[in-house]
Amino acid sequence: MRVSSWLPENDGNYKIRGFRGQLGRLVIDALLKTVPASRIVAAVRDPAKARDLVQRGVVVREADYNRPDTLPMALAGIDRLLLISSTEVSGRLPQHRSVIKAAQRVGVSLIAYTSMLHADTSPARLAVEHRQTEEVIAASGLPAVILRNGWYTENHLMALPAALEHGAFIGAANEGRFSSAARQDYAEAAAVVLTSEDQAGRTYELAADQAFTLAELAAKVSRQSGKAIAYNDLAGAAYEGVLTGAGLPADLAAILADADIAASRGALFDDGGAMSRLIGRPTTPLESVVAAALRG
Repeated sequence: MRVSSWLPENDGNYKIRGFRGQLGRLVIDALLKTVPASRIVAAVRDPAKARDLVQRGVVVREADYNRPDTLPMALAGIDRLLLISSTEVSGRLPQHRSVIKAAQRVGVSLIAYTSMLHADTSPARLAVEHRQTEEVIAASGLPAVILRNGWYTENHLMALPAALEHGAFIGAANEGRFSSAARQDYAEAAAVVLTSEDQAGRTYELAADQAFTLAELAAKVSRQSGKAIAYNDLAGAAYEGVLTGAGLPADLAAILADADIAASRGALFDDGGAMSRLIGRPTTPLESVVAAALRG
């Protein structure tokens, strides 16, 4: 199941298209704390893979970014829509545009979009499609709220097994600081926004309370694991080459290396505190996310 959208309906029902185990599922869990399951709709590419949601009482509908004809029916009766950005980097804009057009067609009254931190000014290539999606939403005339998410801390730790094996994290961020937050924090923020009034027209720069460099991340992993873990900073081209050598598609490797370079210039740092104010608690400490990753 791929993350794409979450929506409450006109009568207070909610809809989500989620990536199994990732942000979409966490948003559903956050909603279920205050919203009856029968009022939550999960839009998925393959409903057969969402039987567990049905068992929890969540309504499941078929919706596929790449089959625009499925979207109007999936959004029928929806009042508020959370469009969680597609995972198809360098191809997500047409997918997002299809959802936005369907939202216009069925009369969605609020669309929220998970964009990227400082998307309007970020030099990162990864910000381009987010910025373009924000522009499409603005041009649509739909009332909207923009959730500019920083990096997910869990994404940094996808390299944890390799770091433990080889004794080092690698990157190209130099001493750039990442205001990365846990997925749980972003999920709770989305749930708060979409169950609150007067959100149209707002933009939230969502980031953790405490930022860290990749060297500091390596040091925390080292302390908690009991293994010596360093951070090896590479030139952008060298880091890109390592990523492609590990099997990543060339375009994705280039975008990730570029994001690290942008981070070295401050693009993924924010100390505005919007996230903790929105969710009503401090953001999840880096130590806690590292500990969870080490437990597996």
